[in-house]
Amino acid sequence: MKSISSIVSNLYDASLSLVYPQSCAVCGRSVESRHDGVVCDACWSATRVFSASDTLCWKCGALSRATVSEDRRQQIRCRKCDDDAYTAARACGAYEGALRASILQLKRQSHVCRRLVALMHDLQQREPLNRADLIVPVPLHPDRERERGFNQAFVLGRELSRLSGLPLDEHSVVRRIHTDRHRAGMDAKARRRSVAGAFAVRHANLITGKSVLLIDDVFTTGATVSSCAEALKQSGAEDVFVLTVARA
Repeated sequence: MKSISSIVSNLYDASLSLVYPQSCAVCGRSVESRHDGVVCDACWSATRVFSASDTLCWKCGALSRATVSEDRRQQIRCRKCDDDAYTAARACGAYEGALRASILQLKRQSHVCRRLVALMHDLQQREPLNRADLIVPVPLHPDRERERGFNQAFVLGRELSRLSGLPLDEHSVVRRIHTDRHRAGMDAKARRRSVAGAFAVRHANLITGKSVLLIDDVFTTGATVSSCAEALKQSGAEDVFVLTVARA
């Protein structure tokens, strides 16, 4: 039996869709629930979201074709991420459909829909990200943040902190080099060169001994989060786990 709050929420969604109809950013159909953001339920359902049963590279989170028993999953490695500084990285799903549209919307407006926050929280509760005890958003350079008006990684981190209860530290890590935007076609080496030494920790006492959960919107080659993780490790972080909305 539905609760009163659920019934009220459904009625509110129905009224809102009549007064202010929202077209799905993926297919153009009507978005029926405000909790789904700019994407309809059908497109959310069609988007590749990684489940706890997927076999992944234990370090970078890349999907693996291997089929192994649960007790052997920690042995799966793609070897491409061996030199990356983070401990482990995971994404909610593939950079497509609802996740892609939600990320693009987040670059324009500092709001995260409830459905996406729930996906992030579910991922944060899984091994190994559940070992983290502090959330740190990947910082933007001050010039870039002024240009955009906000840092999307901070918005994601704030919502995850609210739901998980983990403290959010937005001040300890800074981006000291204003790097060029990564261009399509840049390979992994070029991306790593572009962010080498880009981050610094200014409050090491708040980082030392912590298991940090680093938050960003998209994991492409891992160059940005690896550079940030390196600065955190050099400042005494015990582990640096990475959570992103999507993996390109």
